[in-house]
Amino acid sequence: MIGAGNLATNLAKALYAKGHEIIEVYSRTMESARELASCVEATPRNDINDVTCDADIYILALKDSVLGDIIPPLCEGRIDSVFVHTAGSVSIDVFKGHAIRYGVVYPMQTFSKSREMDFSIIPVFVEASDKETLGTLETLAYSVSDDVRRLDSPSRRYLHLAAVFACNFANHCYALAADMVERSGMTFDSLLPLIDETARKVHQLPPHKAQTGPAVRFDRNVIDAQSHLLDSTPMAQQIYNIMSESIHKKSKDND
Repeated sequence: MIGAGNLATNLAKALYAKGHEIIEVYSRTMESARELASCVEATPRNDINDVTCDADIYILALKDSVLGDIIPPLCEGRIDSVFVHTAGSVSIDVFKGHAIRYGVVYPMQTFSKSREMDFSIIPVFVEASDKETLGTLETLAYSVSDDVRRLDSPSRRYLHLAAVFACNFANHCYALAADMVERSGMTFDSLLPLIDETARKVHQLPPHKAQTGPAVRFDRNVIDAQSHLLDSTPMAQQIYNIMSESIHKKSKDND
């Protein structure tokens, strides 16, 4: 396992729980490598040149920006191994010229080290350099997930973008909402029933049909009054105004 962050931790633990042998865990810092390695009975490493040459599969769960630096030394001399990255927006072609067998295993979920995940319900998207490697990666993915799908790199980029809107941007809205309620002497937990119902609704309704609130009908009096409350936080005010316009336009487009 090349990496010891949020995704690497969850994926390594899921693979280990299904009987896979995690030989080594590499991280830039020995502390992080040891933390994950201790959970999966692996050897920690913090020098990429010390990583074993004996693994069948090398899974790179790292920041996108460092893949280009890690791949060449990692692949060198390991012609019989399979190399995999887990990034949503990085092409499979990042391995070209460095590895013979390679691919992508992209679990589409938000991960935190401190939260144990039921990996079996996480959709995992796979892509590979050749048919044999694709079969290997599908077998690996199915060992931890019941939902494995083939997807090429261009489509995966759009999937990752959609995930940013659905998860990261939505969570940022939660953070902004938390600031607002806390400034008014309330607590964020008062919003949890609303958040939970909003998430449940889109299991049964298309998102545009589940949308409610003043922006759908573009109730100018309410929108202007709420926007004015954000005068002291111009960026949040800008987000509010743009989101309101976007919600109204989406509503009209789907009428």
